[in-house]
Amino acid sequence: MARVKSIYSCSECGASSPKWQGQCPGCGEWNTLVEGVAEKAASGHRFESLAPGAKLQTLSEIEAREVDRVATGIGEFDRALGGGLVAGGVVLIGGDPGIGKSTLLLQALAHLSADHKVLYVSGEESGVQVALRARRLGLETRRLQLLAEINLERILAVLQAERPEVAVIDSIQTLWSDELSSAPGSVAQVRECSAQLTRLAKQTGVTIILVGHVTKEGALAGPRVLEHIVDTVLYFEGDTHSSFRLVRAVKNRYGAVNELGVFAMTDKGLKGVNNPSALFLSQHGQEVPGSCVMVTQEGTRPLLVEIQALVDGAHGNPRRLTVGLEAQRLAMLLAVLHRHAGIACFDQDVFVNAVGGVKIAEPAADLAVLIAIASSLKNRALPAKLIVFGEVGLAGEIRPAPRGQERLREAAKLGFTRAMIPEANRPKQAIPGIEVIAVKRVEEAVARLREFE
Repeated sequence: MARVKSIYSCSECGASSPKWQGQCPGCGEWNTLVEGVAEKAASGHRFESLAPGAKLQTLSEIEAREVDRVATGIGEFDRALGGGLVAGGVVLIGGDPGIGKSTLLLQALAHLSADHKVLYVSGEESGVQVALRARRLGLETRRLQLLAEINLERILAVLQAERPEVAVIDSIQTLWSDELSSAPGSVAQVRECSAQLTRLAKQTGVTIILVGHVTKEGALAGPRVLEHIVDTVLYFEGDTHSSFRLVRAVKNRYGAVNELGVFAMTDKGLKGVNNPSALFLSQHGQEVPGSCVMVTQEGTRPLLVEIQALVDGAHGNPRRLTVGLEAQRLAMLLAVLHRHAGIACFDQDVFVNAVGGVKIAEPAADLAVLIAIASSLKNRALPAKLIVFGEVGLAGEIRPAPRGQERLREAAKLGFTRAMIPEANRPKQAIPGIEVIAVKRVEEAVARLREFE
């Protein structure tokens, strides 16, 4: 029996190499080559054009119009999608096992099935298991079609014959094609199956939602090209031990990126949260040191998040730990605090946490982190109705945050009465109900803490 020929494929870009090497020859990433079976070229395999009969034309001749969207019936899911599903669009949604991907999509299809033709393709669960989940969630499924299949060619045939408006593939890692000999979930299979489904979506106008597995680092499994060919990429965030889930858009060709949908997991499935700021604010019986509320901007939505800091004497090497914030940025902020405000933490353990499991990547959290650290170190509580935001530079200056007016209005709407913000974000017209404390430098902001005693 002839020995099967191996080939090494990159899990990031899909490039192949006849032998293993530390660095991918295609994208230059290290330790991404994975062994697989060499594929034979498929005979007679044709690639059809996505736009048959397309002609050369100038961009000004093309009529630009807004795409029509189909609402899923779940408001927070529609927000993350940019307003709803688009005909012919391909959505990729990933998250940890058990976080609620299949539950959310089953709920969305149940809502859509009342007015639209939908199809749920299950490759991981049997029809009985899906039916049991739908019954447990109390969903109306009389018009929801189900196909338990993992063969790509059969799925494509059903999609061509039935022409549903929305189809869910759960999950892309379970599919396999007759054209390839490698196992389901391999780089070649995932790349080929996703490309074929995307081609079908563009040709027929079927909206396809792909469920993807994630690696232990939290990134979508499979070749990175998978994220490039789809139109929208959504990530499920949150702890499986918590009842709250976040759906974040990291790519969207039909809407804004970094939109955030907030859900609560209940016995009847995922329910949208209308006032997500309440999730990220702790209810303290009294004012406590080290707690500072900031306003972060997630897409078009301002959110109030509580930043908690604990500074304690170090026993040995001082530790720096962040949850929900960038660890590298904390070290930089501590250096700025020492150099420009004279507050040293080199012999202190510093722990910083964003309450509620939210992840904050924008630099507008810098000032709130510094104020929380100073409050904890001096054991001086901040006022309960104070909000803080602003970016801190290495020279000690406080830079403006984008959409400062919207942040202040959101804080005023939730009852906050004072705001420490960058001087450049000072509103030209006073916002009713909120006193603005505008600061230019870090030392000025720290000095203002004495006013709150």
